Amino acid sequence: MLFVIVLAVSLLANTAPTHETGDFAYNGFRSANLSLDGLAALTSNGLLKLTSVNQQNKSRAFYPDPIVFKNSSDGAVHSFSTTFVFAIITEDPALAGPGFTFVIAPRREFPGDQPGYYFGLFNETNSGNSSNHIFAVEFDTIQNTEIQDISDNHVGIDVNGLLSVKSFPAGYTENNIQGFRNLSLISGKAMQVWVDYDGVQKQIRVTLAPVNVDKPNTALLSLSFNLSPIFKETMYVGFSSSTAALLTSHYILGWSFKVNGQAHRLDLSRLPRLPHKKKKQKSILLTTGLPFICLFFLSTLVFAMAYAIRKRRKFAEVLEDWELDYGPHRFKYKDLYVATKGFRDQDLLGAGGFGRVYRGVLPISKTEIAVKRVSHESRQGMKQFIAEIISIGRLRHRNIVTLLGYCRRKGELLLVYDYMPNGSLDRYLYNQPKVTLIWSQRFRVIKGVAHGLSYLHEGWEQVVIHRDIKASNILLDLELNGRLGDFGLARLYNHGTDPQTTHLVGTLGYVAPENTRTTRATKSTDVFAFGAFLLEVACGRRPIEVREEEDVILVDWVFSCWEKGDILEARDPNLGVDFVAKEVELVLQLGLLCSHSEPTARPSMRQVVQHLEGDLAMQELSSLGISKSGLTFAYHEGVSKSIMSDPSSSDKAFSHISSVANSLLSGGR
Repeated sequence: MLFVIVLAVSLLANTAPTHETGDFAYNGFRSANLSLDGLAALTSNGLLKLTSVNQQNKSRAFYPDPIVFKNSSDGAVHSFSTTFVFAIITEDPALAGPGFTFVIAPRREFPGDQPGYYFGLFNETNSGNSSNHIFAVEFDTIQNTEIQDISDNHVGIDVNGLLSVKSFPAGYTENNIQGFRNLSLISGKAMQVWVDYDGVQKQIRVTLAPVNVDKPNTALLSLSFNLSPIFKETMYVGFSSSTAALLTSHYILGWSFKVNGQAHRLDLSRLPRLPHKKKKQKSILLTTGLPFICLFFLSTLVFAMAYAIRKRRKFAEVLEDWELDYGPHRFKYKDLYVATKGFRDQDLLGAGGFGRVYRGVLPISKTEIAVKRVSHESRQGMKQFIAEIISIGRLRHRNIVTLLGYCRRKGELLLVYDYMPNGSLDRYLYNQPKVTLIWSQRFRVIKGVAHGLSYLHEGWEQVVIHRDIKASNILLDLELNGRLGDFGLARLYNHGTDPQTTHLVGTLGYVAPENTRTTRATKSTDVFAFGAFLLEVACGRRPIEVREEEDVILVDWVFSCWEKGDILEARDPNLGVDFVAKEVELVLQLGLLCSHSEPTARPSMRQVVQHLEGDLAMQELSSLGISKSGLTFAYHEGVSKSIMSDPSSSDKAFSHISSVANSLLSGGR
């Protein structure tokens, strides 16, 4: 008798419904047990087809059993995860009907629901009611301004109504590849979705990607939201859609769901195939007469002429008589266009306040180059500006990036430099770099830049004031040697004369305090910027770090460490213990000395080089008059703090003071 009871209990346990675990996976829906309503149907090859060509109708497909999401009515919602693959196919690629939703609701029927943009879930009176207890993720392909849709191609998180709590245009960010990539929901291509809810953190994450791309680490939508007041103890999960005047079909290829765990990975190789789009038959050519054939050839001729004219305009350049003198330094726009493959985003090396830089390969010589595009609108000072660019192009030093020449076309200038394969120095200092430079590499870069800047100030036929020295303008060649680049703001003047610049340019944190008053760039203002550069390389921190409680000024912090008698405390912790203490201390003290608010107290670049090479002993800072009041950034001189509203602002130029056209092209004198 006891054996019979145990057997009966065992059989009851084995036949108990599995929905309470909330764990299932469908790699295709052939013979699947789903609750279907309206237009929803399973195709012979295992597709879940939500909608068809019928107009103004609804469709729903739910997992048949309710799933337990809470232990009690006032309890917290468990974590859950789901992933599914879908595709939307429309009759006209330029138009689409409403999209569809993944939905979690307390029931499988929705009295009074309407088709169209109501998704078969709501109507005009109950949308937004807290009594709905509905959570949905919408994939919408129409824009309805009444419910504040952001576009006709977006993903949104909906709670109890059509008005999305949060939405974003459809797309994804592929792992280890920078840049957001747009996706067209009505492309007819299969896409995979992941919806995850963290019951502890109360965080909703929605991620989207093509089926051939791994799940992105960056979610398309991330929302802090507590679903506990929305969910009942048991809920149904599924999909809901509807049709309108435009004909669109929605397909689900596979689906996985799990409560308290990660949904099972779908086996993409087992998913059913989508139906092929029907192509309209066009057999006109053989049935038309001679007039139509003639019209075709005439149209082709007109198109070819229009294409040739357009191509000629596309590569048209601005060339004036006086520029003929600079012929050897001028590149053809067509050559630069071909070299950069049309200035495509894949070859974008970087962008800043004064232009975008692209990698390219010259078509004939196969030389790697970097091309900087600088927009301009003013013709004032153009001749003088280009003359200076050509003059700077004659600079030759192992620690200076060679400016090869320029091109001028319509509303932009293109500056052509040697390509530096290891990019800019700032990539190795900030934002948890993948590669951290050891101290010996940093010290070599510092000395190289110092030699290059000393050459600009004293070693060439004219004085060159760089005016924008910072880590992002220091480029690293194949052997990680530092080279000073980006001469877009540089100014030249003869030895023994005074520069007469009239526009303030530069980057916050690197601009000398006297420069904000006089706007006059000198060798001493370059030394000040070099001092900020020394500190950021040795400390691994930006000259100005914006924080909520209080902004951190790097020179103040280094000075406080020196004042406490432990200046090495300011070094970059990423250096570990593998560094030469005397060299680090020398660089930090030189950084403070170059940051002196009095220009006359700063050393020349020749003296800086002598200090770094050990040819000139470094005196104690106290004996040089270094004090807290003597270390001043232009930031302290009243520059609007509103510019520093985001952390990246310390790398942006004073666009509020001087526009690109005026600061770059007017001659700045």
